[in-house]
Amino acid sequence: MAVSDIVKQYEDEQGNVYYKMKTHDIEVLAAQNSGLAPVITYWMGEKEITDDIRSLRFSPRPPSSYIQDYDEFQTMLYAKEQRAINELYEKMSIKPKNMSSGKQIVWSFFVIVLAMLPLLVAIWWYK
Repeated sequence: MAVSDIVKQYEDEQGNVYYKMKTHDIEVLAAQNSGLAPVITYWMGEKEITDDIRSLRFSPRPPSSYIQDYDEFQTMLYAKEQRAINELYEKMSIKPKNMSSGKQIVWSFFVIVLAMLPLLVAIWWYK
């Protein structure tokens, strides 16, 4: 019996009821819409399960107290969240990829000079 889209109820031979996560195959996507924090969404196949994850995480009763494999699920989910956020920031970064450390320092210096160029021109103009 499915309790929600992500939690399933099982019953053993003695009639004891226990709960397990339905699957650990969840895709985590991070996107930047507006504001400072990225928006994280959770997908199981084609179905969005973000609300199910949030209601499970923020429920008054701790999920680890009744879901047997919740700790493993949470560890896996945390790793996927970190990977999604890192991929988002790498995608948004202006830092060039595949450069040596020396070239990255020269690139950073060039970007700083380029950013300060309007200020230097304004100071020179008003002298």
